[in-house]
Amino acid sequence: MNMQIDKILEILSYTIPSVITGGVAYYFFLKHINHEESRRRFYLHRENQKQSFPLRLQAYERMVLFLERINPNKLLIREVPKSDDKIAYLHQLVNSIEQEFEHNLAQQIYISDSCWNTVVTAKNATLQLIRNKAATTSIQTAKELLEVILKEGVNDSHPSIAAITFIKTEVAELF
Repeated sequence: MNMQIDKILEILSYTIPSVITGGVAYYFFLKHINHEESRRRFYLHRENQKQSFPLRLQAYERMVLFLERINPNKLLIREVPKSDDKIAYLHQLVNSIEQEFEHNLAQQIYISDSCWNTVVTAKNATLQLIRNKAATTSIQTAKELLEVILKEGVNDSHPSIAAITFIKTEVAELF
């Protein structure tokens, strides 16, 4: 019986260090696999950013262009009244802004939510400004509406200017 205990102890003396060594090797192997996976994800993410960065910049550029185009001072130069009808001119201006906006809807994928919300707010504020001026009863013709909106543009800053400033700040943070 003493011989069997000696054999068991001898087997255990070889087995326990092997199990411990195997466990440590397994632990380090898993750690290495996780590290390599993290490294692979990092490089993949970095490569995706290299490819998407120009698209993001282009989206910001398009949003600035949109905001410039809906700035009433520039919009009114492009969109001249086709008749003396104030309501028809109002619809012409609103349709122009809405078409510009729809043309740029996909850009929201590439810009931040706060930037997109700022652009939408600027668009809505510009539309509200134009509608409020058109609702004024003292303005009877399209030409008068155009003049009143242009005069206000000299006195106030338009919502698109604040939105452009926001975009410039956000783009500066990208670099």
